[in-house]
Amino acid sequence: MTDRHQTGGRDLLEVVGQALRAGVRAVQLREKDLATRDLYHLAGKLLAVTREAGAALLINDRVDVAMALPADGVHLTRRSLPPKEARELLGPARLIGISCHSLAEVREAVDGGADFVVLGPIFETPSKMPYGAPLTTALLQQARAATTLPVLAIGGINPARVPEVMAAGADGVAVISAVMAALDPGAAVSELLAAVAASRT
Repeated sequence: MTDRHQTGGRDLLEVVGQALRAGVRAVQLREKDLATRDLYHLAGKLLAVTREAGAALLINDRVDVAMALPADGVHLTRRSLPPKEARELLGPARLIGISCHSLAEVREAVDGGADFVVLGPIFETPSKMPYGAPLTTALLQQARAATTLPVLAIGGINPARVPEVMAAGADGVAVISAVMAALDPGAAVSELLAAVAASRT
């Protein structure tokens, strides 16, 4: 997930480019403070970068921007358009992910026709503090038991914590600062991907 405020003044496209070259397969454009036109232009530039790398680009919240590009899908929050309505607009081919912060929200996302869910915060992290106390891996285990959809863990994820979330049933991880704020985004991605791969063996 992107956050141009965490790149230390580096160009967002360059940071994302390094991450993609290291093996990132999906990027969520998450720049909530941008005006629609600015977001659209940034998304267009990012789409060219992700397409070149063979990766997917999802737009946070903004179904209209995803449709206009066209991006590979959207990531919806609790304040976004409901997933069923988003699906009617986007059609069957594009991805819909949903942020979930409880087991009830996971079930709601499944019923709404999501393609995957992002569950968190699993551990304490500044960007997710507004969503309350960490959910812990115990809730991740419950979510895994409640759905066959891919479940990505988010919130305080680093390479050392990857084995714990994977053992609890996560299919993968989503991060913001672990890559955006890293001195070497490519190396950070490589370390995370290696931890995920090792947890699957």
